Amino acid sequence: MIEKTCQTFVSDCHIRAAAELINHAWDPVVLSALRLGPTRRNALLGRIGGISDKVLTQSLQRLSAGGLVTRLSTGDQIPRRKGAVYQLSSLGESFANGPLAQLAQWAADNQADLVGPSS
Repeated sequence: MIEKTCQTFVSDCHIRAAAELINHAWDPVVLSALRLGPTRRNALLGRIGGISDKVLTQSLQRLSAGGLVTRLSTGDQIPRRKGAVYQLSSLGESFANGPLAQLAQWAADNQADLVGPSS
């Protein structure tokens, strides 16, 4: 069992590694937006309300460096269009459609408790 191998305060704990994937507030949102399929950056900007161009660029760079997102050049998939297309890698798909989707469902199921009583 994983819990027995992941002791409290161990720096290489599996939970810590997984939590790093959602450490930045916008990264899980970008991953969720990419669940709909390969998407251009400008389309992502429109799909994700409230994210700035700079923050989206940084998030895509982090997610690409982490192996969760792949960047296709213009000619790879959609010819004669400007800009790159981003899509989930197989690792990104397994995360976005697995634990991240479950976390989103948990948050939706418990929204009232998470928000707390209104002032």
